[in-house]
Amino acid sequence: MSKENKGSLIKDALILFVITLIAALALGAVYEITKDPIDEAHAKAKTEAAKAVYPDMTSTSDADGNVVDGANALIAQDSAIDSVTVDEILFALDADGNKIGEILTVTSKKGYGGAITMMMGVSDDGTLKGIEFLSISETPGLGMKAKDDAFKDQFKNANTDSYSLSKRNIKGSTEIDAISSATITTTAVTNMLNAGLKAAASIN
Repeated sequence: MSKENKGSLIKDALILFVITLIAALALGAVYEITKDPIDEAHAKAKTEAAKAVYPDMTSTSDADGNVVDGANALIAQDSAIDSVTVDEILFALDADGNKIGEILTVTSKKGYGGAITMMMGVSDDGTLKGIEFLSISETPGLGMKAKDDAFKDQFKNANTDSYSLSKRNIKGSTEIDAISSATITTTAVTNMLNAGLKAAASIN
């Protein structure tokens, strides 16, 4: 390689290095600027979801990791609950700071479009107060109907310790009114509900 070509190669490498360095610094600066607003938005969405699934609660407190680990160990023993994990458990508190139930965040890896994460509230007497989806990427017009009130309202103030899947419209029973042409999504939600109810029952 001639000295001229070698010098040109070194020059190009230096230019590329400088461009890469500037891009990395710019990306780091953008991350620092946007990190706090993104964290605040996530925290706000989480608080709103908690209030939606447990309207009676005034505040929450975090359950420690042992409670979450115990919940996951319990549901792992149930062969009917497939590919579901409990990600977080909050204790729902009343105005006097007394525990009145749990707010659980559960994830199924078996949604049609990938993982589904849902928050659900369960009172100490076992009443399912409501559900709210935190992350769901199912098929528009099919599995995404899980976010519609018509589907979620089945689980407001419901009293059951487990659900089963049904294609019949039997609202208010222990059989979930399945979403038409979205059996995979409905099955995932069924497993998530059963996992959360089982975990909550073990805490009381």
